[in-house]
Amino acid sequence: MPNRWIDFAQIDNVRDLGGLPVTGGGSTRFGVVLRSSTLQQATCEDLSQLVERLGLRTVIDLRLPDEVEREGYGLIADAELTIANLPIRKSPQSSLAARDLVPDKTRVDLTELYGQLLAGSGEHIVAAVRLIIDPGKHAILFHCAAGKDRTGVLAAVLLDAVGVPAESIAYDYALTNERIQKVRDRLDALPSYEGLPQTNTGILAVAPEVMTRFLANLYAEHGGAAKWLLAQGLSESELSRLREALVA
Repeated sequence: MPNRWIDFAQIDNVRDLGGLPVTGGGSTRFGVVLRSSTLQQATCEDLSQLVERLGLRTVIDLRLPDEVEREGYGLIADAELTIANLPIRKSPQSSLAARDLVPDKTRVDLTELYGQLLAGSGEHIVAAVRLIIDPGKHAILFHCAAGKDRTGVLAAVLLDAVGVPAESIAYDYALTNERIQKVRDRLDALPSYEGLPQTNTGILAVAPEVMTRFLANLYAEHGGAAKWLLAQGLSESELSRLREALVA
C-alpha cells in the first residue's frame, strides 16, 4: 500500500484519503482526494509535485473569508488550478472572521465545535461533495489552516458516507498528531493565527476520542453522514457517485 503521508518542503500536513477500510469490503482510493494544512507557503517544487506528480486539478479551501484575504494562496493562486472557497463555519451568518471560529484558542470543546461546524456548513459540504464526484476535477485537495478541524469535519463526513468505520476515521483524524508541532510553528507566525497554545492544548489538541464522539453524535442526531447529506440536498445518485469516486 502506498504511504498516505505526502511530504513537501513548506506544507506540513498532507495525506491521501486512500487506503482506509470500507465496511463490506474494499478500501478508499488513492490519488483522488488529499487533505492538507494551508498551502500558502508552498514552494515552486511543492507546486510542481502537487500538479505534475499528483495530478492536482482542484483545491477546496475551507478557510473563512478573512483568512483568505489576509493569508492568500501564495504560488497556488497563479497555478492552473480550480480554487473553490467553501468556508466551514458555525453558521452562514456568523464566523466570518477567523477569531470568531474559536474565541479562546486555549479552551474549546472540540466535539461541540465540530457539531457547530457541521450545522453551519451544509451547503458548502454538499458543494464540496459535488466537486469530488466529478472525475474531471480530480485530483482534489481540501484544506483549512491546520488541516485538522474544518478539514477533519469534511473528511469525516466523506469517509462515513462511503462506509469507512468510525475507528478508522478517528485514526485518520489523529494522524495529525505526527505533524502538529510543525503546523503550530508555521501558523503561529502568520497574522491570522498568532497566539496559538502549545500542541495538544485547546484548539491544537488531537485526540481520536473527539472524532469518535462527533461521529456518535452524527448518528444519534442524523443517522450518519449519508442521511445527513441527503437531508442537505444531495441526491441518492450523487451519494452513489461519491462511493464510486472514493471506494475501490
